[in-house]
Amino acid sequence: MGVDFEPGPGGLTDLHRHLDGSLRPSTVAELADAAGVQVPDDLLFSPGMGLGAALSRFEFTLSLLQSPDAVRRVAGEMCEDAEADGVGTLEIRFAPQLHAEGGSTPTFVDAALDGIAGRAGLILCGLYGEAPMVLSALVQCAASRPGVVGIDLAGGPTSTQVFRLADYSGPFERAFDLGIGRTVHAAEGRPPAEIRTAIEALHAQRIGHGTTLLEDESVVELVLERGVVIEACPTSNHQVGVIPSVEEHPLSQWLDRGVKVCVNCDNTLLSDVTSSEELRRVSAIPGMTADKLQRLLDCGREAAFQRA
Repeated sequence: MGVDFEPGPGGLTDLHRHLDGSLRPSTVAELADAAGVQVPDDLLFSPGMGLGAALSRFEFTLSLLQSPDAVRRVAGEMCEDAEADGVGTLEIRFAPQLHAEGGSTPTFVDAALDGIAGRAGLILCGLYGEAPMVLSALVQCAASRPGVVGIDLAGGPTSTQVFRLADYSGPFERAFDLGIGRTVHAAEGRPPAEIRTAIEALHAQRIGHGTTLLEDESVVELVLERGVVIEACPTSNHQVGVIPSVEEHPLSQWLDRGVKVCVNCDNTLLSDVTSSEELRRVSAIPGMTADKLQRLLDCGREAAFQRA
């Protein structure tokens, strides 16, 4: 049983929610029917499946999102669903270059912004392994669109990729110069050295996942010194197998150390979770208190990216 907790003013927060993993099940069915394809029986994440298998699930959802209208629709529905769940601070992220079979990358960015209609911030994702010039193009696209509040490096590194984390320093440096927010998927079951590189080379203000943070005290000190925020996604972390269970997530330990952290869904469809349910699960982590839960929500509001 979790801690008895009622969110204070401002409601829930979610700063790490992927568009291509957060469609409504009914929308998946409608888009699949229109495309003449079957929805896979094993589309959703399952505990311990591994990051590679989890990332492969996006191939199907992405195939349904190859038109600006579909992206616009899903972005709008995500905002509606978040509001209905009591989320007061929301950021949506996606990799528009993966949708551009039906048009140019800026067209899909504008479609997402149209769907959001000012109800959430939009983050543009590059992917581990892509050429840094792809990230540079996303930063350029963001520069003239205040509704785009940040950029991200998503996915995960593999041994076959030519480009490494530090190779993306150029576009992230440009984002820093332009006042665009910067977050990086790092240390999701991988060495915490990724967090150091993301902070020192990519000017990361936030880290997605970061589950191995406590394995290197020097990285913990760097995170504390720079005030970096960890975007925790416990249900997703359990499903991809980087933590044994949500109750064993280091979230409470991070808070005890003074680490700034917020809690997020990652993918409402694929992880089959809402913000309210994610917070309920987190409340059962040993050492969790009502004060800590409120700190998670306060951090989510304070860490949201802002563009002038």
